[in-house]
Amino acid sequence: MRLFDLTGKTAIVTGSSRGIGRAIAETLAEAGAQVVISSRKQDSCEAVAETIRAAGGEAAAIACNVGDPAQLGELVAATLARYGAIDILVCNAAINPYYGPLVEIDDGAFDRIMASNVKSVLRLAGMVMPDMRTRRDGSIVIISSIAGLRGTAGLGAYAISKAADMQLARNLALEWGRHNIRVNCIAPGLIKTDFARALWQDEALMAHRLALTPLGRIGEAEDIAGAALLLAAPAGRFITGQTIVVDGGVTSAS
Repeated sequence: MRLFDLTGKTAIVTGSSRGIGRAIAETLAEAGAQVVISSRKQDSCEAVAETIRAAGGEAAAIACNVGDPAQLGELVAATLARYGAIDILVCNAAINPYYGPLVEIDDGAFDRIMASNVKSVLRLAGMVMPDMRTRRDGSIVIISSIAGLRGTAGLGAYAISKAADMQLARNLALEWGRHNIRVNCIAPGLIKTDFARALWQDEALMAHRLALTPLGRIGEAEDIAGAALLLAAPAGRFITGQTIVVDGGVTSAS
């Protein structure tokens, strides 16, 4: 298990009060990491942190709206004050306030999507980078989506933001590799979370999706957590600038 041992490491996971983010946080904690649970609401963060502590892990709850640069700075400062270092950053928090034709999206909704899903990732990565650079060690994992790999009806702006995340990972990997900081993306397919509820509760869409999925099912949050552990742990120490697709085979079959 040496390759997947995170004992003594500190991880921040945004959007980790539920769904994919929570599964990742709990998995990193099981591997030995000290995990900072972060989302908009402090009570939701504390509930997850308490669950991790009850299972024998170490976790702190620090609420943060990723769209607010000041709160991002406070998240990083509070983490450093408590644990002394930031070894792993998982940028999972994202929004999608619009579903419909891309040409009809208003500027406000488009700007909110790009600010929360792309700009906040760059800001937060930049804030943790100095500590990682000083210690010449760090892993940043950005949760993207297969929507960023192909045309997506109804989710155009969200898809654009997720494609941008993949390019962001490639660029940061190139710029920061000399400091031994790795930056990668995970592109999930359809995962059974509250965030994607409108999709997996649509019976017609589900039947169509399952017919195109080689594994014959949609994903669970833990399916993404395993990939995140790989990228955060020593097992992934020679992986950077990549997008790992975790979609049950959908993109390989279409």
